[in-house]
Amino acid sequence: MTSSDEKAGQPWNPQRQRSANERLLLGRLRAGGAASRAQLARETGLSKPTVSSALAALEQSGLVRESGTHTPERGRAAVLYTPDPAAGYALGIDIGREWLRVALADLDGTVVTRTDVRNRARTSGSMADLAVDTAHQLVETSGVPAHKITQAVVGTPGVYDEETRRVRYAQHLPGWGRAGLFDRIREGLGVPTTVQNDANLAALGEYTYGAGAGSRLFVYIMIGTGLGMGIVSEGRLFTGAHGGAGEIGFLPWPDRRKNTLEDAVSADAVVEAARAHGMSGELTAKGVFDAARAKDPAAVRAVEVEGERLAHAVAAIAAVLDPDLVVLGGGVGHSADLLLRTVRRTLRDRTPLRPKVVPSRLGEDAVLLGAVATALDAARDVAFERR
Repeated sequence: MTSSDEKAGQPWNPQRQRSANERLLLGRLRAGGAASRAQLARETGLSKPTVSSALAALEQSGLVRESGTHTPERGRAAVLYTPDPAAGYALGIDIGREWLRVALADLDGTVVTRTDVRNRARTSGSMADLAVDTAHQLVETSGVPAHKITQAVVGTPGVYDEETRRVRYAQHLPGWGRAGLFDRIREGLGVPTTVQNDANLAALGEYTYGAGAGSRLFVYIMIGTGLGMGIVSEGRLFTGAHGGAGEIGFLPWPDRRKNTLEDAVSADAVVEAARAHGMSGELTAKGVFDAARAKDPAAVRAVEVEGERLAHAVAAIAAVLDPDLVVLGGGVGHSADLLLRTVRRTLRDRTPLRPKVVPSRLGEDAVLLGAVATALDAARDVAFERR
């Protein structure tokens, strides 16, 4: 009989087979929860001796542990096994214009500790150093051994270019596209580190932990200082040929005073609309939404304008991607409760394509949790390979 390894051009190897069996059982335990040896044998098709041997190896390497017993109506009690979440850890970092957020999660995806600090850095270099220093402080106070942290993911505005190792299109973080910044972060963290667009990570966060769970194809629109979008199809992030898929802020806007969609749908646009309708003084988008909740007529109209423009963006997205769900997030998106009525009404008037539009469930944690979820995949693989 010819083995699958031999068919693939690789000679059959007992060690490779044992590794495959261990990975199969670990994957089943992660997906289906605690199980006994007999249950694992039934569900995987492996023999009971093979399951016992693989579990013993996984337990010895610290990847699984006993988690109790199950006593059936007939027969002896069976030991239950579950993955050990402390076998490794993942680090998520969200670098924003105003806040830096860092979280440490175990292999179950549980955030064991986190910190949020004001981003008071005045230069791109000091911002990179702040990210590294904050992460180190978090790890030191967590009690987690540094060698158990096997992957970090950094969320940032803009599009990260792997070839040049620089960020493009991060115009709201001056100097953030300078060469060497992310090499500096990687070296400072001392663990494998990948860099992802913040809206993309927020979309993954919502898919894993929030409103996008179970969706076939959904988009996350991040509305704040800038405007971006993450696209998740069948659980996978879609980034396009060069990583720029979802950069909807660059779409042209049919107004001479506003060149792009970002100019029309963003925090600054909300403030501009409020001034145009009579509000004065020192204004912020948050202040405008707070005033709209208090029924200030100018603020209410400004929020309606934002909702109408946002609906224009959703209509365009629906025509191109046909998502079953649109999630609104970011600083402005956090006020989706005030925007949704206008968005839905405007969509009914403008297009027959009307995806479900809902607010983010994760709020300002979407990027951070997306970074954690992304880092977990690699962290689990590394923990297994190190066994």
